[in-house]
Amino acid sequence: MDHRIKRYGKDILKSENYRKMRDFIQHGNVSVLRHCVRVANASLKIERFLKKLHINMDEKALVRGALLHDYFLYDWHNKEARPHGLHGFTHPKTALKNASRDYKVSEREKKIIRQHMFPLTITKIPTCRESWVVSMADKWCSLVETVGMRKKKK
Repeated sequence: MDHRIKRYGKDILKSENYRKMRDFIQHGNVSVLRHCVRVANASLKIERFLKKLHINMDEKALVRGALLHDYFLYDWHNKEARPHGLHGFTHPKTALKNASRDYKVSEREKKIIRQHMFPLTITKIPTCRESWVVSMADKWCSLVETVGMRKKKK
């Protein structure tokens, strides 16, 4: 784990509610918690590359937004456990509500959480660099986790 995740996300990573995400599966056999940490790591790798191109961003918001982007706190595979509507469309709003309740979340971090499912959530277009990066990192990690799961089954 990148040291910046521990530095900027210490309060998140140590919280009891956040650790509950270990009990929920995101993709394949990867927990929601592990997925969020992977997305934070991938986001920082993209950020490091962009920094070489003199494209800077708010590192703290990037990490915290990535850690909290899927902070929905339910088993999305269980229809009775999740809120009404399709998970892919509704979970960013739920994650934002939970994150705002449990942590001090900046406006930029709120954007990252709310906008990370673009283009599925077509009306929530990323409005900052950090949102774009977390959205891309989330898609990449989801792909690797899902394809990795299918590969292991064969």
